[in-house]
Amino acid sequence: QVQLVESGGGLVQAGGSAKLSCAASGSILSINTMGWYRQAPGKQRELVATTTSRGVVSYTDSVKGRFTISRDNTMRTVYLQMNSLKPEDTAVYYCNAVGFLTGPRPFNSWGQGTQVTVSA
Repeated sequence: QVQLVESGGGLVQAGGSAKLSCAASGSILSINTMGWYRQAPGKQRELVATTTSRGVVSYTDSVKGRFTISRDNTMRTVYLQMNSLKPEDTAVYYCNAVGFLTGPRPFNSWGQGTQVTVSA
């Protein structure tokens, strides 16, 4: 009942930039946390960055200073600005949202994933 539609990504040269977007829709009452995770081939999915409705952000150490997570004024869209990309950033990036549907009922939803490939 919550749809997360991701866009952005693709093939980027090392040192370059890319921006991911994720828009949430559905019978949403509120979204507490939105975030980005990634999964590289043969590895487990890992947290990249999260942002809460109160504006608290967190990043995994490997992207600090290079990636920036943000939300728009509607709080329904989250962005991930990725700068100084490295080949090790290559992965499928997934959007995640946690909050409440009308009812209220809690939800924890995932996007379909978008590929980011960084060439050396």
